[in-house]
Amino acid sequence: MISTPDKAIVIGAGFGGLALAIRLQAAGYATTLLEKRDKPGGRAYVYRDQGFTFDAGPTVITDPGCLEELFTLGGRRLADYVQLLPVAPFYQLRWDDGTVFDYVNDQAELDRQIAALSPSDVEGYHRFLKYSEALLEEGYVKLGHVPFADFRSMVRVAPQLVRLQSYRSVYAKVAHYIKDEHLRQAFSFHSLLVGGNPFSASAIYALIHALERRWGVWFPKGGTGALIAGLARYFEDLGGKIRLNAPVARIETLGGRVSGVVTEDGRHLTAGIVASNADVMHTYGKLLGHESRAAATTRSLKRKSFSMSLFVTYFGLKRTHPAIKHHTVMFGQRYRALIREIFNGHHLPDDFSLYLHAPSVTDPDLAPPGCSTFYVLSPVPHLGNAPLDWTIEGPRYRDRILHYLEERLLPGLRQDLVTCRIFTPADFRDELNAHVGSAFSLEPTLTQSAYFRTHNADKRIAGLYLVGAGTHPGAGIPGVVGSAKATAGIILADGQAARGAA
Repeated sequence: MISTPDKAIVIGAGFGGLALAIRLQAAGYATTLLEKRDKPGGRAYVYRDQGFTFDAGPTVITDPGCLEELFTLGGRRLADYVQLLPVAPFYQLRWDDGTVFDYVNDQAELDRQIAALSPSDVEGYHRFLKYSEALLEEGYVKLGHVPFADFRSMVRVAPQLVRLQSYRSVYAKVAHYIKDEHLRQAFSFHSLLVGGNPFSASAIYALIHALERRWGVWFPKGGTGALIAGLARYFEDLGGKIRLNAPVARIETLGGRVSGVVTEDGRHLTAGIVASNADVMHTYGKLLGHESRAAATTRSLKRKSFSMSLFVTYFGLKRTHPAIKHHTVMFGQRYRALIREIFNGHHLPDDFSLYLHAPSVTDPDLAPPGCSTFYVLSPVPHLGNAPLDWTIEGPRYRDRILHYLEERLLPGLRQDLVTCRIFTPADFRDELNAHVGSAFSLEPTLTQSAYFRTHNADKRIAGLYLVGAGTHPGAGIPGVVGSAKATAGIILADGQAARGAA
């Protein structure tokens, strides 16, 4: 059966896949979204247990406008499907020496806290914020949804990126403006949220600070899973089809272009357009492993560096902790050395830094009455660097982290524990098909960004497109939603060109 160009298949119902499927369906393509698991979400999966709701992955919404834009395509509003709640402070930052810093969006209060740590850094912070805002304009507003299809497109923007010293690291640029080490950590850790090492990630990722300051930090009522459910419902309202429990075994090609996919249960689905939101290495190495035209890309990807992995513990407590904030970042005694071991080490570090998510602080309905919902994540080396047996290490590491939290932040934690589960680098590999268990796909270094990242459209196989964390502009909800806009733009332009040629 010959596929028709107005039929599209999107593989993977994470944020990137959903956003792309919505754009294609709204543009008139009959789009089918295939998802391996029993519900959409990808890394934004949802677990429910004993009345507790746990978001598996992303918890920070920093650019509601990029989501709102999806709904306007179909004449709807984001608020028709989900309610976003403001989070304040954005994060509470805590250090082992007892220092606490509430990262807020109130300039006077931010200045007061900076001055309490280092009076001379108030002016430096203002200069850093101005720099971050310039990065936001160039790297996100102007380029965040623009595909880099050829090297000339990179050359055109290179002068602006050089002017902003994007060749330097995030930490180096923060340190240029700010002298206090606590504050340097406070304003450089953001690159970790997209899988980047602050000491090697391109300074362009310092734009995340201005992104949060401009549009705030938000959380969907009902959890991030409620936002995923809203996007999925909207896609179906537009006429799109979602097939769950439908892992794809192979992307089929015919005469140099895609012709459809084969699912693991043997179903053949035809389409003139196939877009993969799966891990880029999985897409090329597994789904296209039979296709000679994909071999060069597979070899190239194998030579690239991938982001660190994560160890996540989800737990519910039978009491509340009123002093806890929605987002807490707990820095360990080491910063630079620990991050070096996380990204390049071959063992599990003895210490850790943690991110604690407490969503029931903002939305009490995510826990039973009088209870509280948490997850805590620790960045860890991916399996390519540290091939640990997580069936053994996982329970041990969980217990160390829970003990640490109980001593420093959540007294009585283990006595109050109702439910607990973990997600390890091995689960990233096996459940999400993530290469070497990487949590964020390709590491966001300068030489793996923009044109140097996996392209949104394959150059050798017509009709094959990619979306998600491994493509431009990168990981994070704004990043993958931006990649969907970039990929959709290429697909629509290719469709117009094909119709014009006909």
